[in-house]
Amino acid sequence: MYSIVKTGGKQYRVEEGQTLLVERLPADEGAQVELQPLLYVDGDDVLDGEELAGVTVAATVVAHERGPKLRIVKFKPKRGYKRRTGHRQELTRLRVTSIGKAKSAPARQGAAKAEPAPEEAQTSGT
Repeated sequence: MYSIVKTGGKQYRVEEGQTLLVERLPADEGAQVELQPLLYVDGDDVLDGEELAGVTVAATVVAHERGPKLRIVKFKPKRGYKRRTGHRQELTRLRVTSIGKAKSAPARQGAAKAEPAPEEAQTSGT
């Protein structure tokens, strides 16, 4: 059983117990977060689109980290132009705790139709 989830503008294939690095989330360490599922696969059962309303993907924030230092070098020959900068991406490490499909509630049979509200009598003010 696995699911495809979307977070931080990227998509990840996740399974229960898996840890993954995503872009920084505004949650404290140890907090539970819900991830947006895009696809759910359980054997031959594949859910997507409207069917995903009952699927939940829960994860726990393990730690906040920073990615590796990226060196950016700009150079233009014969012009004396050199620039070196760097960047470290802020990341969050998540552990997927559960991927589940909510059991659909059985349809109520013999449910009475709601009656329309009675219209108020209008009086003319003459």
